[in-house]
Amino acid sequence: MKTVRLNLSKRFFGESEFVLLQAENLSATAFRYKSGVCAVKIKNLNGEMIILPFKGQQIWSANFCGKELVMKSTFPEPVETSDYLSTYGGFMLHCGLTAMGVPGREDTHPLHGELPNIPYDNAYVEIGSDGGGNYIAVGGAVNYRVAFNVNYIFEPQVKLYEQETVADISMKVTNLRQKPMEYMYLCHINYRPFDGSQLVYSAVPDPAHVKVHKDIPANMPADKAARLREYMDKIQEDPRLHNVIDSSCQIYDPEIVFAIDYNADEAGYAHCMQVMPEGDAYYVAFRPDQLPCGVRWIARTIDEDALGMVLPATGEHKGYVYAKEKGQVKTIPAGRSITINVKAGYLKKEQADKVSQIVKRLV
Repeated sequence: MKTVRLNLSKRFFGESEFVLLQAENLSATAFRYKSGVCAVKIKNLNGEMIILPFKGQQIWSANFCGKELVMKSTFPEPVETSDYLSTYGGFMLHCGLTAMGVPGREDTHPLHGELPNIPYDNAYVEIGSDGGGNYIAVGGAVNYRVAFNVNYIFEPQVKLYEQETVADISMKVTNLRQKPMEYMYLCHINYRPFDGSQLVYSAVPDPAHVKVHKDIPANMPADKAARLREYMDKIQEDPRLHNVIDSSCQIYDPEIVFAIDYNADEAGYAHCMQVMPEGDAYYVAFRPDQLPCGVRWIARTIDEDALGMVLPATGEHKGYVYAKEKGQVKTIPAGRSITINVKAGYLKKEQADKVSQIVKRLV
């Protein structure tokens, strides 16, 4: 298949869906949410993803084989704002790049940095073919500059092959300044948890490899805080206790965050799944040589239900100053580029069984 790229303009987006590109079993359509946010829906034989091309290049939703993957939130559609929590409910958000995570007392950066809702300079849809087969992709580029400080280009792409249920997510970062550039990055992938499912991941489930961040909100009632702290202590002592999702005995209100050390397979990828009782699975794979920290974020409140089973990251989620002290801030040389690769989506039972075998070998 010949590669065709269509550069996007906001003029393409209206209230009704408009076909941008279509070839065989692949298609891309454009529409605009009532909030005014532009969206591109890409489809293949097994499902679809909705991507916000001019707003952070977020993946807002993903559905494969009839399974809706995204977390439960209070946002039925994205909101036209740059504030992180004022439009939070998407499937995947890029976080960083000059900093990421929750700002500490000495930090000045916004929650999870400048990338999650940054407006893009350029965006495109592409249909083509490569070694993996026929694909459809959405990508773009944004140039982030602060005088005397930072100047970089961030180029993400979401690629979906014709028969796949897992998307390839790649990010290229180019440092345009003539001095090394510090960076932090986290790929915030938000699945919905289901009771009875099991977390299967290529990390040793012991206290040496699974760290529980025991952060208790200051305004939490004392009795509720005590229960949350007791549960945190239990899973830090034996992380296997949280591997089976069970709302009857687990506490993730408002949230618990973990930092997990993953093992990689021969191809350099670490693996994490939420395996359903029926055997199919929600899935993430990433390269620890690029993103060495597997952050896990679980939030199960009355209004939100989210399983960030692994958020591949350069470091923990505690902000720039914490990361700098811990040696978790990475660097791009002057004028150079780096690439980051993540896979996310859905696995049928036979595919999940194969990944389970890989995980057993690695741990």
